[in-house]
Amino acid sequence: MTDMADPRPPAPVLLVVAAFSRHAAALDWGRERLERTCGPVALASAPFDFHHTAYYEAAMGSGLRKCLFAFRDLVSPDCLPALKLHTNAIEAEAAGGGTYPERRPLNLDPGVLSLGKFVLATTKDQAHRVYLRDGIFAEVTLRFEAGAFEPWPWTYADYREGIVREFLREARDYYRGRLRERETTGGEGRSCGL
Repeated sequence: MTDMADPRPPAPVLLVVAAFSRHAAALDWGRERLERTCGPVALASAPFDFHHTAYYEAAMGSGLRKCLFAFRDLVSPDCLPALKLHTNAIEAEAAGGGTYPERRPLNLDPGVLSLGKFVLATTKDQAHRVYLRDGIFAEVTLRFEAGAFEPWPWTYADYREGIVREFLREARDYYRGRLRERETTGGEGRSCGL
């Protein structure tokens, strides 16, 4: 007889979407569109200047502001590819509406938070990313250690910022409470019927 580990279903995770734009109206519109399919936002960060790279300026303009949304409803961890494809579709809708002069007026980056880590979805492969499906990769962007979210060498500069890491710590506290509620009510994570 062998000592094999039996697979277990994972706990649901907290959906967090980082949104940035130079247009406050685009950020509001993106939040509203996300809430239609992902449920209500439970926590939102204050907007902050996204000045960490000039990479997005050609498509999005300058003076970018970023904010993070943590959603009330927990999701299954395997939803990450569907969520990234969904946020890409919302971005395309914003770009195709003709409301803004930029090619890409809105950027939405979905991630999932668990007690030990924050994972972002991306379409770009790198040595530290794992392929999931449908052209989507996952990156463990931050790890929770000694009471705080801590960066890795590859962590994007904006996710190293105190405002982001503190928001994610607050989101983790919220998530822990939601897990406790789930234990008492027997609720499941939201499926990815996007």
